[in-house]
Amino acid sequence: MEQWKYLIIPLISVILAQGIKFGIESIREKKWMWSRLFNGNGGMPSSHTAFTFSLVMAIGLGEGFTSPLFAVSLVFACIVGYDAMGLRMESGKQAVRINELWQEVFSKKRDRKITKLKEQLGHKPLEVLMGVFLGCIVAILFMNFLQ
Repeated sequence: MEQWKYLIIPLISVILAQGIKFGIESIREKKWMWSRLFNGNGGMPSSHTAFTFSLVMAIGLGEGFTSPLFAVSLVFACIVGYDAMGLRMESGKQAVRINELWQEVFSKKRDRKITKLKEQLGHKPLEVLMGVFLGCIVAILFMNFLQ
């Protein structure tokens, strides 16, 4: 199991993040939100960020925080977090507006079948920060457990 730690830890963190999203959204909506178990876009915490930062922390703890592998993984994890807050959040805002426009334009034309765009794509900064926190905690716990 030791040799697989850099795969196991990120998988555990993404599963936990999705489980937390499922729980939070099921409580908020007062119904089971089964789709959240498989849809990683948007919501608290960021599963993409938890996934990448758990790998960063595991590499830092296992290989050293001055290793080139740690530096590379940190750079890519930061890009993932930035993308989750920036580009994907803006894409989600655009999807909301496009869906509104489609509704206005085609609401009277019943013969057209229009698929709504997915609106929940990005993350708020707090959601990304909680993903970083979750990923780091999972890595610290499991790096100690797997040794």
